[in-house]
Amino acid sequence: MSSGVIFFAHGSSVESANEAVRTVAAEAARQAGVDHYEVAFLELAHPTLEEAVDRLMGGGVDRGVDRFVVVPYFLTLGIHLQRDLPALVSRIAVTRPNIHISVTAPLDGHPALAALLADRARAAL
Repeated sequence: MSSGVIFFAHGSSVESANEAVRTVAAEAARQAGVDHYEVAFLELAHPTLEEAVDRLMGGGVDRGVDRFVVVPYFLTLGIHLQRDLPALVSRIAVTRPNIHISVTAPLDGHPALAALLADRARAAL
């Protein structure tokens, strides 16, 4: 099995916001040593999660990914992660039975999050 990571964000009508997500995702992939990754958006931007899966599966490039890890670029387990993302993952799994797709926890609860917030607070004080 070849593995790939999809960084999954909400998406924005402001393209610079989507580009900021792409920049962070590229750096995260680099730091994690991930060769095959994509960024996907729930709405307002492309690619969608389904399009990102297809790109990693082939999409004109010999990537051949069949194991996917979706990393939500969301702070908390809100409605998009409780309802929308599981529905998307289920639909993808049903229409592509030869792949494995899993989802990590959102950013909330990660020990580095409090440190990041503290850093921002210290910088502003």
